[in-house]
Amino acid sequence: MSLNAKITDWHGKVIWITGASTGIGAALARQLLNIGAIVITSSRTAITLTHANTYHVTCDTTELASLALATQKIKSQFGTLDLIIANAGNHAPMRADAIDAKLAAQLVDTNLTGTINTVACGLTLLKPTGGIAIVASVAGYRGLPTGLIYGATKAALINFTETLYLDLAPKGHQVYLINPGFVKTPLTDKNPFTMPALISPDEAAKAIILGMTKGQFEIHFPKRFTWFMQALRHLPYSWYFWLIHKGTGL
Repeated sequence: MSLNAKITDWHGKVIWITGASTGIGAALARQLLNIGAIVITSSRTAITLTHANTYHVTCDTTELASLALATQKIKSQFGTLDLIIANAGNHAPMRADAIDAKLAAQLVDTNLTGTINTVACGLTLLKPTGGIAIVASVAGYRGLPTGLIYGATKAALINFTETLYLDLAPKGHQVYLINPGFVKTPLTDKNPFTMPALISPDEAAKAIILGMTKGQFEIHFPKRFTWFMQALRHLPYSWYFWLIHKGTGL
């Protein structure tokens, strides 16, 4: 059963993607342009996409003033939006015996506060039936080694998006929770371990677009890995902790 309206035609849809300079965001921009969407990209630095239907707004999602200016520019150029994809985020492996408080605060600011800021500003631009997609992660399902702060921010985003759906779906909006597994990006390149079921940004973007086309609420991929991670959510702690330590050696 679809929790959101199915998207049968992407042609002419006006879509704003944050964190679009690299990785999943950049791949999404390219693929959405290829199927006829009009794409607004945002990042802290300039992006050059050679396509007639793209528009770039430089902004920092952790700064409300920066987002407000970006919102004004988008409203002036396009009026309203069909879809916002809140993708901006950061990652840094961290364990309890080496907590970097400054870096931890930056991760919370970028991943959680920046996403909330994007939704708060973006809602003012959204069409009555428009949608909001939040990029979280399967790392938010349960605690994992090296994910001390990153996982916590993604767990918060999962809860945030579930509540967002409860608030916005009755008003006619679409809400999507995107939970990727391991995707090869400059961020995951920081991981000091072999990542199972690693996929490319293009594969991730294809899965996201397909999930939204089908009207899914949670879009998780690759299934060969994320179904396993979902199953782990239901294990008692004694089993879960044993399996994680045995499986990772951490």
